[in-house]
Amino acid sequence: MHGFGFAEHGGLDRIGFVDIAEPTPGPGEVRVRVSFSGINPTDWKSRGGATPRPVDRFQVPHHDGSGVIDAVGPGVDEGRLGQRVWVWMAAAGSQWGTAAEWTVVADGQAVPLPEGASLELGASLGVPALTAHRCLFADGGLTGRTVLVAGGAGAVGHFAIELAKHQGARVIATVSGTAKAELARAAGADLVVNYREADTLERIRAFADRVDRVVEVNLAANLALDLGLSSSGTVVAVYAADAADPQLPVRACMSTNVVLRFVLLYGVPVADLHSGVTEVSAALAAGALSELPVHRFPLEECAAAQDAVQGRAVGKVLLVIG
Repeated sequence: MHGFGFAEHGGLDRIGFVDIAEPTPGPGEVRVRVSFSGINPTDWKSRGGATPRPVDRFQVPHHDGSGVIDAVGPGVDEGRLGQRVWVWMAAAGSQWGTAAEWTVVADGQAVPLPEGASLELGASLGVPALTAHRCLFADGGLTGRTVLVAGGAGAVGHFAIELAKHQGARVIATVSGTAKAELARAAGADLVVNYREADTLERIRAFADRVDRVVEVNLAANLALDLGLSSSGTVVAVYAADAADPQLPVRACMSTNVVLRFVLLYGVPVADLHSGVTEVSAALAAGALSELPVHRFPLEECAAAQDAVQGRAVGKVLLVIG
């Protein structure tokens, strides 16, 4: 089959064409003919060695994707053949990511895509939607609560807004400019604030004197704002790390009785991941999730596509494969 991968960790120059035998699904597995491969920051970070794992001959990157099941392994219902699916965490502990014509995953990692949901949307879910779900719901329901989503125009922020609204929350989103503000509003945010403006805290407090949950993309930059909106029981869920670690003002954190939660999907209990998949799928079937603007790259431009993600392209970067 045709695909792209790397034989050792490193820079973009490590990514190259691989021509290998198509994978065969084992017991409890399915093979997916990939249509789109979704790229996330974790993919280029893993290629660079941030997620240390030995490479056995080759590694096809990317966790997320969409396509059609064309083979099933022993123990899997043959009725799954021909199903349109979205794929999550394909490359976690496996050589077979989605940057190739086929990928093989466990049966539960290929999730039926409802009628009306595009393959592009399916390939965009995975890491962003499951991260958003974990940040939002690991500490309970959100009906009638207020959520602050930092970086509301990013992929995680986009799905966090939509999932929170679907579950009955009021949502505030922070962004860095006009175009991103439009994306956050389109996702359903009730209030959108440019965090670069001096009156950010005051504008949010005029809308809500406290928040119950914060979905945080940059704790070092935003901790003061988060604490200014927190009180007993507020959970700040952090899912990304910039170069600078925050200096934690312990007394201020104690005074607000804030809870800090750190989220990385690789370490989330499997049962919780599957619960997230179930709830994301339900929101998808209800029409509550939508596409971000898509940047399409052909498979042979895999390195350029990863570079676009590393350069913080606004929207979703997809490889077009099948």
